[in-house]
Amino acid sequence: MKRVTLTQYLIEQQRSAGTVSPELRLLLEVIARACKMISHAVGKGALAGIGDVVGTQNVQGEAQKKLDVVANEVLVEANEWGGQLAAMVSEEMDRPYLIPSRYPSGQFLLLMDPLDGSSNLDVNISVGTIFSVLRCPDGCTTIDEQAFLQPGSRQVAAGFTVYGASTILVLTVGSGVACFTLDKELGSFVLTQGSLTIPPDTHEFAINVSNQRNWEPPVRRYIDECLAGRTGTRAKDFNMRWVASMVADVYRTLSRGGIFLYPRDAKHRDGRLRLMYEANPMAFIVEQAGGAATDGRQRILDLQPAALHERVGVILGSKNEVERVTRYHRET
Repeated sequence: MKRVTLTQYLIEQQRSAGTVSPELRLLLEVIARACKMISHAVGKGALAGIGDVVGTQNVQGEAQKKLDVVANEVLVEANEWGGQLAAMVSEEMDRPYLIPSRYPSGQFLLLMDPLDGSSNLDVNISVGTIFSVLRCPDGCTTIDEQAFLQPGSRQVAAGFTVYGASTILVLTVGSGVACFTLDKELGSFVLTQGSLTIPPDTHEFAINVSNQRNWEPPVRRYIDECLAGRTGTRAKDFNMRWVASMVADVYRTLSRGGIFLYPRDAKHRDGRLRLMYEANPMAFIVEQAGGAATDGRQRILDLQPAALHERVGVILGSKNEVERVTRYHRET
């Protein structure tokens, strides 16, 4: 069987589907190379002190781990000089990072969560990197925060990596979802699934049940129905899975179906996850795989961001289940 590398896949998308320009291809290849470096650092574990807290906080007020800082630096340094980007924003930075004047400026904007799930590093649970690519707005001469505040429907590419037993890269450029596995001997991401598809129905859900006392009635109603199993209104048994690392939970959902919920609640009235760095790229990927993604009220990709670090409720995965939860919210 012929092995197709990430570069080959992107060139084919460029030639046949027309969804990838040469500049976008180069950008995605650079991001992938940076992710390989982060994967190597994660693999060292405690030997490199990657779970150590560095004594600083990010803009969300969360304690930064050593590898949060390292991963952010790796991605910035890898992407600042190539000429594809005009600016970058990150969960770990207060404001946009403009491409230094000594380097050429490009037409794309990069948004990233350098190390999703880093609170799990000290217990060796899978973590990952999430990224999203937008085009600079037409007529934009000055890149500032406003340039990034575009609905998720305008993304031209999105992806995430999972640093687990193997390093996985999940990618969409708007023509389906492909999955690549890092061949560490060759140093290349190799295509292992060409068209990921989420089944519309499921018997598996992922949610942090410790927040149950804070849930809104529609979420409580849905989970109660799942827990009732065969004796309840759904007349089937459900399994619950929760890794507490979004990249791992979403990858499982993509791989075998399911619904992932991190809804707004009484404790997190605006939601817990970041719209720009987590919800939008994951929603784009899930929709491209045939699933659905809403904040409980409306499609995530239709939301108009108001701030770089805005939070939002997230319900995504198998289409029929997401639509059911969304319908419960509307009825309420």
